[in-house]
Amino acid sequence: MAANATGAPRPHAIRLRGLRKSFGRTDAVTGIDLDVADGEFFSVLGPSGSGKTTVLRMVAGFEAPTAGTIELAGRDVTRAAPYERDVHTVFQDYALFPHMTLEQNVAYGLKVRGVPRAERLDRARTALARVRLDGYGARRPAQLSGGQRQRVALARALVNRPAVLLLDEPLGALDLKLREEMQVELKALQREVGVTFVLVTHDQEEALTLSDRIAVMNGGRIEQTGTPAEIYERPATAFVAGFVGTSNLLTGPAAERLTGAAGTYSIRPEKIRVLHGDAAPAPGPDGPHAPDGADAGSGHCTAAGTVAEVVYLGGATRFLVDLDAGGRLTAVQQNLDTSSADVAAYRGARVRLRWDRRHNFAVGAPA
Repeated sequence: MAANATGAPRPHAIRLRGLRKSFGRTDAVTGIDLDVADGEFFSVLGPSGSGKTTVLRMVAGFEAPTAGTIELAGRDVTRAAPYERDVHTVFQDYALFPHMTLEQNVAYGLKVRGVPRAERLDRARTALARVRLDGYGARRPAQLSGGQRQRVALARALVNRPAVLLLDEPLGALDLKLREEMQVELKALQREVGVTFVLVTHDQEEALTLSDRIAVMNGGRIEQTGTPAEIYERPATAFVAGFVGTSNLLTGPAAERLTGAAGTYSIRPEKIRVLHGDAAPAPGPDGPHAPDGADAGSGHCTAAGTVAEVVYLGGATRFLVDLDAGGRLTAVQQNLDTSSADVAAYRGARVRLRWDRRHNFAVGAPA
């Protein structure tokens, strides 16, 4: 249980215990235990079919769980109707009323609840100002851009002052540049209002950018929960290592030879330094003739190989290297002096890869 500013315990915003959902013989969610702290920006990340949206719909009350309990602020709402829960959901398609003005859209929920007209209009204008749409109240949704419509949907949700705001792929319909801008705005808005946000997304970068903590789902269960840095830097399973960002997995004899220990290891591409042929310093652990494997003295691992493919990414180049020890590693190197014209020359080149042993993270066996 979390603590408030005075140190007194307070209930979690969301508490799930043994949550399960079956559709016929198919288990969409296989038994989840999860706590979301009050005021936290929490993301549920996973591929299509992982069960993340089903979890959100059960918290919102749109789906009844097959088993388990749902608590909001310490109150059991497992069987409560959606309108009996202090939550609001923002969907990808905005769901705005096209015949209403923005002010009317935002105030609609307050009208249904019987809030007096003067108060609801005042709160609607305040909510629009909070999402940087002050003065837009008389416009209609068709007169707005996609990003502006999404901000109206957020204002409509926040005007009800929910304890928890559920966001179901809210930025999925936006183009890349607008999505990145909205990510910054969404995080700033959450900090300003202090409401608990729960985001459901398949976008790893979005989850890493926005979240205080992330739960990674796969096959109806949670593979790992942690901060963005924990999820990215220290993946607990092979699935997390492969799904969140780009990762290398070393297994079998190659893993034992290169790391000095048997097992399956995750290494992020940006942690690997690419040393090109004669340009590699010699003698020493970086030298082109240094043996493959882990060097206890230098604290590094080295591996020789041949560049199978190179991909120019603008700010960086991605190298796919077939290792002499077996398997393939991907490395990413910043283009401090490299241009697109230089990239083709690396294909087929002999290289040596080098990385800090501390960046080898043991993970579960590949699925």
